Amino acid sequence: MENPIVIINYGLGNLHSISNMLTRLNIPTMITNDPQIILNAKKLILPGVGAFDTAVQNLKTSNLWDSINDAVTKHETPILGICLGMQLMTKNSEEGQQSGFGWVDASTKKFQQHKKYKVPHIGWNFVTPIKHNDFFTHYHDELKFYFAHSYYVECHQSNDIMATSEYSKQFTCAFKHNNILGVQFHPEKSHQYGMAFLKYFAEQFQNE
Repeated sequence: MENPIVIINYGLGNLHSISNMLTRLNIPTMITNDPQIILNAKKLILPGVGAFDTAVQNLKTSNLWDSINDAVTKHETPILGICLGMQLMTKNSEEGQQSGFGWVDASTKKFQQHKKYKVPHIGWNFVTPIKHNDFFTHYHDELKFYFAHSYYVECHQSNDIMATSEYSKQFTCAFKHNNILGVQFHPEKSHQYGMAFLKYFAEQFQNE
């Protein structure tokens, strides 16, 4: 398989849903927990569904943490974090005690209970582009993606924010920092919108 996008398997996340959608787009993929394959990948996807501390612990006990960090920081491998995968790219989370990778100057916060907005935030929601980028500002229809989360990312550097959504408050739903791309929504569950986004990551992100 030539230059597949490597989906990191650490026991949490919709691995096969992501792989199946990329396969529909004729984009080669590989699901792996091999640190060496991850270190030498052309592009990476870090998925995630579940608890922050459990994810950090799984990555470390599987000997994947250092390989992922070296790939991203030393090799500058393009990486996409999805949902919990995005949150792991931040410095920390109110969900747990462990530190994240800290690649992006951001923290992960918990949605406050609200009589009008149930937590977790589950379902389709609109996404609003914040600044010019190769995906969001070139997609002419209204953008809707599928969300399922109780925590959200708060970026400390406005230049990193690609797009926001709103659920009781405005929150960052997509950020970009150099070779690092994170989204709070689930592209693998977002039908044509998600397919377009994954195609952008595979074919355009950091390919210039």
